[in-house]
Amino acid sequence: MSYKAFKYGDDINTDYIISGKYKFKSDDMEAMAVHAMEDLDPRYYEKVKPEGGFLVAGTNFGMGSSREQAPLVLINSNTQAVLAKSFARIFYRNAINTGLPVVICDTDLIDDGDELIVDLEGGNITNVTQNSEISFAPLPPVMAQLLADGGLVEHFRKHGGFNIDSTAADTKSSDRDGSR
Repeated sequence: MSYKAFKYGDDINTDYIISGKYKFKSDDMEAMAVHAMEDLDPRYYEKVKPEGGFLVAGTNFGMGSSREQAPLVLINSNTQAVLAKSFARIFYRNAINTGLPVVICDTDLIDDGDELIVDLEGGNITNVTQNSEISFAPLPPVMAQLLADGGLVEHFRKHGGFNIDSTAADTKSSDRDGSR
């Protein structure tokens, strides 16, 4: 994935991602996406939607309410991934479950407008603008599979349930009965 970085600061809460005044007016995430990040950047949607982009932030991204609208409006605004130093746990889980890639990395090395190539599987960000590399821990395989399938609901549709590797299931079974 190669896109432009749109950089913001620390403690971006879910009300900054999608203001509470919109959360209960519609369940059409595409229509609500025009309001993504508007309290911090009224032009976010018009900058990101045409070509896509990476939302880059500091620490504690997604703090606040646990509503799924926050990652869904980002997806519908054409945000390809969120890169941050840290995430609120519930936002992180909601992002993966809805199909929005989230990357924990050192974002100090990224400036607003930088062209980035993000390799989710390899755990590497190439900052084309600055000719530099940033490593990050790749997602565990099960989370990567959820993203590849488009989120948890799409994964269930595709596999008829939660697809668990049989060797992992056997290990858990032997742990419970003490045979291991």
